[in-house]
Amino acid sequence: MKLGSLVLALMILTLSACSAAVDAPPPPTALPTATPQPALAASPTFNAAIPTLTQVPASAQTAVPTIAPPFCNDTNTRELITSLTKAIATKDGALLSSLVSPSQGMDVRYYRDGNVVNYDTEHAKFVFETTFQADWGLSFGSGEPTLGSFQEIILPALQIVFTPNAEVTCNQLKVGGATYMPEWPYPGTPYYSVHFAGTDQYGSMDWQTWAVGMETIAGKPYITALAHYVWEP
Repeated sequence: MKLGSLVLALMILTLSACSAAVDAPPPPTALPTATPQPALAASPTFNAAIPTLTQVPASAQTAVPTIAPPFCNDTNTRELITSLTKAIATKDGALLSSLVSPSQGMDVRYYRDGNVVNYDTEHAKFVFETTFQADWGLSFGSGEPTLGSFQEIILPALQIVFTPNAEVTCNQLKVGGATYMPEWPYPGTPYYSVHFAGTDQYGSMDWQTWAVGMETIAGKPYITALAHYVWEP
């Protein structure tokens, strides 16, 4: 084949290759000229009615066991309140000590948001005698710290409430008119509230309540906390 014919044939093959490349699909790394938009997902269909705020979902309707029935039906817990009433009336430190939890001691709150003073079984024996000045927190009346011994600050309020005529309620705070929301500060701990309804002389504004928290050890209930509630301005 002559040289001129060979060159002509090579040129024809090159032009054919270029034409084929124009119609070929873009390589995998090339960006498409128009990105197809993904189809929108269909919205879920709710066949069941949406429950109202007062409706309990079926999954939550299983009854949850509470500590109230066995605790409130236990005669030993009511006897503990009776023994505490006797210890207060007679200022019997040894009796009080026998009622205090040996594992936690007894928390005492004079103000619902005040300081907590804990008495173990040994110190509980002497609460009616000691003159130790504890800090019970700020008075809601004066705003000043309330300093004083158990027998000066706590005992008079206990003596007013713990009487044979007291209203005793299990696992519920029994209070009079209040300017705040009374709350038991130990969630999960069963308790009794012991309530003095106040006097007509003061329009029952002098009501007082002591809540008594308890725990049971080897079948015997013990006091873990005393929390005080009164009318506050």
